[in-house]
Amino acid sequence: QVQLVESGGGLVQAGGSLRLSCAASGRTFVGSIMGWFRQAPGKEREFVAGIRGWSDGNTYYTDSVKGRFTISRDRAKNAVYLQMNSLKPDDTAVYYCAARRSVIVTTAANEYDYWGQGTQVTVSS
Repeated sequence: QVQLVESGGGLVQAGGSLRLSCAASGRTFVGSIMGWFRQAPGKEREFVAGIRGWSDGNTYYTDSVKGRFTISRDRAKNAVYLQMNSLKPDDTAVYYCAARRSVIVTTAANEYDYWGQGTQVTVSS
């Protein structure tokens, strides 16, 4: 089993920054996909960013966050991060860390095998 624990959410003004962290414990997979998703009230969970685990580090982003968000990972700490800059009110959501055993990249939430509990990000205007 893999356990994922997010931290770093909070309240920030528009234009500000936050850094989310996801600590992974238990069994981890070389080459697996780690991703960040978000879910706003009344909306479906959506893909935000992904990174190809501990192997090649290829990164993927949804269009709305490109140039503002950066996903990274620290293999030694079994951690994944999401640096969020130039935040907008539309970024307000619960952010989830997720892990996928397969090395095939996907943005579909139901293709991910493990999930954290989520951390709230609120951006005020």
